[in-house]
Amino acid sequence: QVQLVESGGGLVQAGGSLRLSCAASGSAFSINAMGWYRQAPGKQRELVAIITIGGSTNYADSVKGRFTISRDNAKNTVYLQMNSLEAEDTAVYSCYAYVRSSTGGTYPSWGQGTQVTVSS
Repeated sequence: QVQLVESGGGLVQAGGSLRLSCAASGSAFSINAMGWYRQAPGKQRELVAIITIGGSTNYADSVKGRFTISRDNAKNTVYLQMNSLEAEDTAVYSCYAYVRSSTGGTYPSWGQGTQVTVSS
């Protein structure tokens, strides 16, 4: 019942910035937490950042100090501000939401992914 729509990916030079957005839409749901994962070719998908409904955040060590996650609970939208981008940040970034349905069930939901490419 939940659809995650992402935007903001693209091509940027090393040292530049991008801002990713992910909006959750649908009906009969609530979200406990949202976050971002990424997966580079040939590598395991890894957690980038998460934010809870209360605003608590966690970051991967590799992005700490460069990336900032934020959330607008009223809009069910999460953002990832990425600064000082490096070539190693190149990956498909996927939005994640921990969803609670109207029936009480909980499950993870994933966006379609957006490509971020950082040129060196």
